[in-house]
Amino acid sequence: MSDFLVIVESPAKAKTIERYLGKKYKVRASLGHLRDLPRSQMAVDVENNYEPRYITIRGKGPILQDLKKEAKKAKKVFLAADPDREGEAIAWHLATALGIDQDSDCRVVFNEITKDAIKESFKHPRQIDMDLVDAQQARRILDRLVGYSISPLLWKKVKKGLSAGRVQSVALRLIIDRENEIKSFEPEEYWSITGLFEKTKKKFEAQFYGSTEEKTKLNTEEDVKAVMASMNGKDFTVNRVVKKERKRNPSPSFTTSSLQQEAARKLNFRAKKTMMLAQQLYEGISVGKEGITGLITYMRTDSTRISDTAKKDALEFILGQYGEAYATKATAGKQSSSSQDAHEAVRPTSVYRTPESLKEILSRDLYRLYKLIWERFIASQMAPAVMDTVMAELQSGEAVFRANGSQVKFPGFMKLYVEGTDDQTDEKENILPEMNEGDKVKAVDIVPKQHFTQPPPRFTEARLVRTLEELGIGRPSTYAPTLDTIQKRGYVTLDAKRFMPTELGEIVHQLVSEFFPDILNIEFTAKMEHDLDSIEEGEIDWRAIIDAFFQEFEKSLEVAESEMEKVQIKDEPAGEDCEICESPMVFKLGRYGKFMACSNFPECRNTKAIVKHIGVTCPTCKEGEIVERKSKKKRLFYGCERYPECDFVSWDKPIERPCPKCSQLLVEKKVKKGVQINCVSCDYEEEVQ
Repeated sequence: MSDFLVIVESPAKAKTIERYLGKKYKVRASLGHLRDLPRSQMAVDVENNYEPRYITIRGKGPILQDLKKEAKKAKKVFLAADPDREGEAIAWHLATALGIDQDSDCRVVFNEITKDAIKESFKHPRQIDMDLVDAQQARRILDRLVGYSISPLLWKKVKKGLSAGRVQSVALRLIIDRENEIKSFEPEEYWSITGLFEKTKKKFEAQFYGSTEEKTKLNTEEDVKAVMASMNGKDFTVNRVVKKERKRNPSPSFTTSSLQQEAARKLNFRAKKTMMLAQQLYEGISVGKEGITGLITYMRTDSTRISDTAKKDALEFILGQYGEAYATKATAGKQSSSSQDAHEAVRPTSVYRTPESLKEILSRDLYRLYKLIWERFIASQMAPAVMDTVMAELQSGEAVFRANGSQVKFPGFMKLYVEGTDDQTDEKENILPEMNEGDKVKAVDIVPKQHFTQPPPRFTEARLVRTLEELGIGRPSTYAPTLDTIQKRGYVTLDAKRFMPTELGEIVHQLVSEFFPDILNIEFTAKMEHDLDSIEEGEIDWRAIIDAFFQEFEKSLEVAESEMEKVQIKDEPAGEDCEICESPMVFKLGRYGKFMACSNFPECRNTKAIVKHIGVTCPTCKEGEIVERKSKKKRLFYGCERYPECDFVSWDKPIERPCPKCSQLLVEKKVKKGVQINCVSCDYEEEVQ
C-alpha cells in the first residue's frame, strides 16, 4: 500500500510524477475542477454576502468517490494542481471535498515537470494559500454575476444563445471601435521622392528629406514640382555623414501573451491552438529513455523572470555552442509593472534538449512551438547585436536627400533568433558606399510617387492580445478563451486573419454600451483587474470588491430590464427564389454570419451559403463562374460554381485576362511585397503596384 496520495489535474502528469516519486507515492488525476458553480443557475447568493453555492460537476462524481477512497487509505494527501490561482482553487475544492485539513502542509507546487523540480517541491509543502483562492473565487463570481445577469436579458431582447462578459465585451468594443475608425477614415494625399544615386560604381537609394534646416512634407504634386525645380540637375554633394554604433538587445523569454503573439506571427497559430500545444509540452512528452518528461515550464505566466539555475545552464550552452563573445548577457526587457511574477517565464526545462534532438519525436506543430520557445529563451541570454549605422545627407540646390544604411557588425542574439512583427516587415541590411563630406554623387534617377494615407489595420489575434495586455484587460489564462468566445457567439468573423464585427456583434455591443457603460469602460475594467490582483496580495477582502461593483451594476440591470426594447433582426430579401418550394429566399443572421434561407421556414428548411462571384469564367469547364469559398479551417479559396460537376479549385485568386505569353490562367499571389500576378502554366509574372 502506498503511504502518500498525490492529486494532480492531468493523467499525463500523474504518470510522470508517479515515476519520479517512487513506490511510496500513488498519483491520481482530478481531471481539472471537481466542484464548480452550477451551469443552470446564478448560484451566487447576493443577499447573503455573495456566498457561492458549489456543486460536484456532472460526471465527476465517480472520480470524487475514487479519490475519497484513496485518501482514506493514505497517511497523507498532497494536492499538486497547477501553480496559479485556478490550481490553488482546485486544491481548495479538493481539500474541502476530501476533508483534508486546509491548515496542514498539503499543497505542493512546481513550475516544471522534471525529476529534480518534482523532488525538490515535495521537500517544501505548504498550506493552501487562501488569498489565491479568494482571488480566483472573486473573478469567477464577478464574471458569473455579469454573465448570468446580462445574457438572459439579451436572450429576451435579441435572440437565444448570446452572452456578455467583462473581458469579451471590451475585446468586442476594441474590434468595433477599430472598424468604425476604418469606415470614417478619409485618405489624405502625400508624395515621396526617391532618388537612385551612384558613387564609385555602387548604387544606393535616398529619400527626399527637405532643406538643410527642416524636414519638408510633400502634400501635393505642386510641392513635388517645386522641389524638382529647385535641384541643380543631377549633381549632388555630400554635406553631412553621421556614423554610429548601435546595440540591439534581445527580447525577454516568453510570457503567455507574448508566446501567443509570436506563435501567431511566425507559426500562424491561433491563440487557442498555441495554449493547447503548450499544455502538452508542459505536461510531458515521451522522449526515449527519459520517458514522459515536461519540456517547458508552466505556460500561464505574465513574468519574464528566469531562475539562476536556468541562466547558468544557458550560459554554459552558449559558451560551448557559440563562444565567449556571444555569452555576454544583455538586458532582456523590463518586467511589466502589472506582472504578478508568480513564477518564471515560459522556457525549456533543459537547454540541452535542443529542438533538433526532439524533431523525430515531436509532431510537426509541437516541434515548431518548442523550437520557438527554446530559441527565444537561449537568445534572451545572449549578447546584444551590434549594428553600424550610417546617415548620409545629399544636397542639390535647396533639395536635401537622406540615405540611411545599416550593417550588422556583430550578430549577437540575432544569430539564433529575431522577434517577429505584426506587419511582417523584414529588417534588411542597406549598405552604403564609403562617403565623406564634400564628395560628389551622381543621381541616376529621381522618381516622385503619389501616396494616400491608410486607415488603421484591423486586429489580428496577436495585435488584439497585445492591446488587451497593454490596457490591463484580462490575464494570461483569459486571452485564448475570450477570443474563442466572441467568435463562437458569432460577434466577429476572421477575414484574412483579421477580426471583423458581424451585425449581431454590433447589435449586442450597442445594447451593452447603452445600458451597461461600465462593462465597456476600459479604465473601469482595468481597475477591476487591479482590484482582483489586490485580493491575491491579501490587501482587500474579495466580498468588498464584489459588493462595490454589484451595487451600481444592479441599478443598471433594473433600468435595462424596464427600458431595453426588443430588437428584431429583420430578414432581408435575397433577390432569388427557393429551388425547392419557389418561395422567396431571405438573408438570415447566424452564428457564422449571414446565410440564405427559405422564407417558408419551418415548412421548407432549404438553406444556402452566400456565394460571392469574382467575375471570372471557369478555365476548366468554360461555363460556370469562379466563386469564393472557404475550407473547413476558414481558409479562402476559389472554385467553380458548378461543383461537383466541375472540380476546378485554386488557392490563388484568378483574374479575368489571360496570360499574354501562353493565354492560360493568371492568378494573384500574395507575396511579402504585396501582390504579384503569375501564370499557372508558364513563367510569366508581373508586380502589382
